[in-house]
Amino acid sequence: MVLVSISLSQGVVGAAVAYSLYWAYWELTVGTARRRMIKEHGCKPAKKLPQMDPILGLDLLYSSLRALKRHTFIEESKRRFDQTGNTFQSHMVGRNAILTIEPENLKTMLSLKFKDFGLGPQRRAFLPLLGAGIFTTDGAAWQHSRELIRPNFVRSQVGDLDTFERHVNHLIQAIPRDGSTVNLQDLFLRLTIDSATEFLFGESTNCLAPGTSTESSNAFAEAFNRSQESIGNHARLGILRHLLPDSEFKRDVKTVHDFADRYVNRALEYRQTHDVEKADLQSDGRYVFLNELSKGTTDPVQIRSDLLNVLLAGRDTTASLLSNVWWMLSKRPDVWAKLRAEVDSLAGEMPTYAQIKDMKYLRFVLNESLRIHPVVPGNARMALKDTVVPLGGGPDGKSPLFIPKGWSLAWSVWTMHRRKDFYGEDAEEFKPERWETLRPGWEYLPFNGGPRICIGQQYALTEASYTTIRLMQAFSKIESRDPEPWREWLTLTATGLGGAKVSLTPA
Repeated sequence: MVLVSISLSQGVVGAAVAYSLYWAYWELTVGTARRRMIKEHGCKPAKKLPQMDPILGLDLLYSSLRALKRHTFIEESKRRFDQTGNTFQSHMVGRNAILTIEPENLKTMLSLKFKDFGLGPQRRAFLPLLGAGIFTTDGAAWQHSRELIRPNFVRSQVGDLDTFERHVNHLIQAIPRDGSTVNLQDLFLRLTIDSATEFLFGESTNCLAPGTSTESSNAFAEAFNRSQESIGNHARLGILRHLLPDSEFKRDVKTVHDFADRYVNRALEYRQTHDVEKADLQSDGRYVFLNELSKGTTDPVQIRSDLLNVLLAGRDTTASLLSNVWWMLSKRPDVWAKLRAEVDSLAGEMPTYAQIKDMKYLRFVLNESLRIHPVVPGNARMALKDTVVPLGGGPDGKSPLFIPKGWSLAWSVWTMHRRKDFYGEDAEEFKPERWETLRPGWEYLPFNGGPRICIGQQYALTEASYTTIRLMQAFSKIESRDPEPWREWLTLTATGLGGAKVSLTPA
């Protein structure tokens, strides 16, 4: 027993000595370098978010989970900025974070010091579904995926409106003509997965087309919906995501992968028997994203990952934008009337891409919807090295701020888009007319910025514009059937909890 006690004592002493030596080494190297950087840049510490548990941050975790359940997560985030300042430090479940709504900090992080920041561990939650692709990787892997994907969003592909027309016709046919209530949000989700799968896979899920969808395509769409909600929750929970049951998530991922793999394997076989330079076209001449990807790599897992990464970005963001726009149109007869006058200039004809680009008020409406209801209301990066951002330090938040390696730098697009010093005292109001003179910089980030700016933004805006025009040509009046104010439904994107419940009168 004595020998055991001595052995334990020696072990404790040894561990203490080892820790002391490590700490001394860290202070002489990392600590000294950090103090030098802080002094050179004139950095000051950020304000701290008042927390009852500053060690583990369990109070912040609890309040965040409660806000998610109550559908007030975005508003709770805004309240913290309103109470604490434009930049502050927080701590939750072992993670240190700086939160900011300063455009200069975002410009620095997303552009000027792009290589100082990476996606961080939160994106690991996306890997089971999406694999290694443009939204889940950094560095060379990210660059490779972006180079494969970018050519698919050139003007000739984005401006091809025939695919949109087919699926918008299905949408119009699905809307009741008798004045009964319809939730457009559900229809928009089906519309965008139908158009996105045709563009990506060469074959649509046809969720909006009665009698043409298959059991496998419906299962895919439903599994994709559920898995997105799962990874959204996993990302917000961080390391605690491992405590959640995931058997349904695993089944959904398998369903999604099996569906995508059938098309990937078909495309690779098609490529082997056709002219490589023409392999991006179907036999009927339609452009197919998948066939173009197969010209850049023959790795089926890589192709599937790139496809699902783009589908994730292109489906929900556009559906959320459309849902938010049409919810607002139902609440604002003045905006409806003004937009309708612009649409009437087309005399009921299908718009061309050039005509869509020339419709200024429509662009103002979309811009304002993305400002007041950004579909991606917040985001985060992790510092890959010790670095500095220009604002957030000191009591007034005007001094440079040191960001240690491994810390998160998160931002709230929602809150930044409502700053009165940028958008005026009426920043909380939906006012498309403000865009007649408004020329924002980094304070307006609906599609991110810098090298990782959304390469599909023109595709999304074109689809949202085309859908809105054709719906307004088909229906002359709109009436809101939702008396409640807009409340958030937060998955990977933000849209209204109640959807867009309206009644439409045929033209």
